[in-house]
Amino acid sequence: MSAPDLLEAWGEYLVHGLGRSPHTVRAYLATAARVMAATGADDWAALAALDVAGLRVFIASRRAANNGDAGIGNASAARELSALKAFLTFAREQSGAASVTPPRLRGPRIRKGLPRPVSPDDAVALAVMVEEDASQPWIGARDRAVLLLLYGAGLRIAEALFITGAMLPLGETLLVTGKGNKQRVVPLLPLVREGVAAYLALCPWPISRDAPIFRGAKGGVLNQGMVQKVMASARRALGLPATATPHALRHSFATHLLGAGADLRSLQELLGHASLGSTQIYTRVDAATLLDTYRNAHPRERGQD
Repeated sequence: MSAPDLLEAWGEYLVHGLGRSPHTVRAYLATAARVMAATGADDWAALAALDVAGLRVFIASRRAANNGDAGIGNASAARELSALKAFLTFAREQSGAASVTPPRLRGPRIRKGLPRPVSPDDAVALAVMVEEDASQPWIGARDRAVLLLLYGAGLRIAEALFITGAMLPLGETLLVTGKGNKQRVVPLLPLVREGVAAYLALCPWPISRDAPIFRGAKGGVLNQGMVQKVMASARRALGLPATATPHALRHSFATHLLGAGADLRSLQELLGHASLGSTQIYTRVDAATLLDTYRNAHPRERGQD
């Protein structure tokens, strides 16, 4: 097989075998192409035989400055290593050497930053702002409905934009297909359902069972970049920080539920996290929120007697 054939097979496996998102597929294919070019390995057997020394040289070259360009940082290096390990595991399976112990590579330590949730009032204000700031009423209703799904149901942008006509009318719960084709059931508040219904009543484009319900201005499928652009405009108008992104609304959903007494296991299911460890970060977020509240409210912290 040629290098393009190997990449095509790898991409097919990522999409159909692992159910990875288009963004992940592009990133993993880019890593595979880079390691093949750097090492000269152009078949499954050669890739399966790559040793630790060669792989360390590859990662080091990615981290080093080159031709005036800064090398990748710790977070990018960790993602590159993760993609590399997955690709080489696939290569060993294709070459019949799956039983061979893979090279042990340890990635850089990544300090996970805390998500920065927005307050409930700010979340509502953002939904109102995108509606009022839109060029047409149906577009405003659309943008409001999307943000309500992110904050009111904790959906990722891709999950909200994947809702199709076959899922209508929305009931009290919604079956969501998330990362890795993992499915979960999320409850839908009346406000969220009403927001989606208001958009559907105004949408000038026909809604079909097999197509996403959220449409762009010209009738095509609404893309994530437009949601991010609309959110950025709204947060600037409200004077909110750059951390007030669409994904921050999902963080806010989780943080506010935890603060209201939700347990971690339930929150894990609602968010669609594969492991509890991904959900536990919200305990630190909630503690940070409590500390901010304490500092802002306690008389001695405010310099009062």
